[in-house]
Amino acid sequence: MDLQNIENQTKKIITDLLEAHPQPKGAIFVIGCSSSEVAGGTIGKNSSEEIGRAIFAVANKLLSERGIYLACQCCEHLNRALVVEAECAERYGYEPVCVVPWMHGGGSFATAAYHGFRQPVVVEHIKASAGIDIGDTLIGMHLKDVAVPVHPAQPQIGCAHVAAAYCRPKLIGGERARYKNDDEKR
Repeated sequence: MDLQNIENQTKKIITDLLEAHPQPKGAIFVIGCSSSEVAGGTIGKNSSEEIGRAIFAVANKLLSERGIYLACQCCEHLNRALVVEAECAERYGYEPVCVVPWMHGGGSFATAAYHGFRQPVVVEHIKASAGIDIGDTLIGMHLKDVAVPVHPAQPQIGCAHVAAAYCRPKLIGGERARYKNDDEKR
C-alpha cells in the first residue's frame, strides 16, 4: 500500500467534512478504521500497523490543530470501545475502563492511538458530533442522536469504503414549532 496516498486521502476526507460542516473547539470527532479493508483485505483478517499509524497521525494532527478531540474506535473484540485523550474523557465525564488495545484485540488504528496520544484512556461510550467510518466499522453507536450522512467526494481510503456524518440538534415541537427564521434554509 502507498502510505502517502492513504495519508492524502484521509486528509482530504477529514478536511472536506470539516469545511462543509465546521465543528466547534472541544467537539468530538470519531473515527472507526479497518486497516484490513484499507489494504484490500477482509475486516479483521489483514491488519496493518503501518496503515493504522498513518491514518491516526494524519487525523490526530488535523483535528488537534482545530481543537477537536479525536476518538478512535476499537474493533468488536473490545466492544467498539474508544481511545481518547484523558482530557476529553474528563471534560465529558466519560469513565475510563481498564484495557490496552493491541493489533488483534482493538485493531491497529486504536493501538496506534493508544501509543500516539499524550495521555490515552479507553472509554466505552461517547457522543461525537461528527466522524468518518473507514471500512464499514459501524461508528453510528458513537454519534449524537441526529446523524446526517455525508457522501465524501473522496469515497475511499486505499481500498476501504468511507462513510461520513455530522450531527445536528434534534428538531422538537409540533405544527407551531419553528426551527429557524422563515428566510433561513433548514
